[in-house]
Amino acid sequence: MLIAGNWKMNTDASSCVDLARGVVRESENAGVVRVTICPPNVFLSNVVKVLDGTRVSLGAQNMHALGSGAYTGEVSGEMLRSLGCRYVILGHSERRQYFGETDAEVSRKVTKAIKLKLVPIVCVGENLDQRRAGRERVVVAAQVKYALEGLTLSSSNALVIAYEPVWAIGTGETASPAQAQDMHALIRTLVRQQFGEKIASGLHILYGGSMKPANAKDLLGEKDVDGGLIGGASLQANVFGQIIQAAQEIEQDSRTSSTV
Repeated sequence: MLIAGNWKMNTDASSCVDLARGVVRESENAGVVRVTICPPNVFLSNVVKVLDGTRVSLGAQNMHALGSGAYTGEVSGEMLRSLGCRYVILGHSERRQYFGETDAEVSRKVTKAIKLKLVPIVCVGENLDQRRAGRERVVVAAQVKYALEGLTLSSSNALVIAYEPVWAIGTGETASPAQAQDMHALIRTLVRQQFGEKIASGLHILYGGSMKPANAKDLLGEKDVDGGLIGGASLQANVFGQIIQAAQEIEQDSRTSSTV
């Protein structure tokens, strides 16, 4: 499993270091669960020093599709790599909603990230109107298709997909485990059709809609839910740690049942 913390536009130069240290402590007994945190870009260099030599990896929240140029305020994948980033969140619903990012832009960024051997956490998901209209599967399938168009993957570890029901982000609402499983299964089927069974079965598909300690184990226990992209609950190390622990318990239960 993979548990990723998206800090969004939060923390400052001091608190980001304290939070990173807390996550490192909470991750010491995470076992096989992978943990990454994605601070604001301006604090990546602060946080990477804390993570050096630990089991927690560094991620970024966005990147430009080009390597350099006259794009004031933007950050390239090459810059992220030079700072030690392993992951980068792309196509988050807030980028799409507030900054007008299109499927085509997300696709270009995903292609660039994979070329640089940055692991993109590609976000897909429907809004409330689309779900009420019964179009959630059509919307998500289209987003997945555009994001992965033309890609060649050598490993399932080269890509992560996060399903984030937009209506559940920051609202306190959460997709039920059954709803999450249904959409995750759809995404895995689409990946299987494009890349084959080996890639599809090993791919991490994260749930990204208001996961918290109270619902983490139920969501993570679904067959096709391979972790979480955590927003608000990642801003307190002990709360984030409880989600990591839930993932670890699921992994332990799975390993125990497979040996019985």
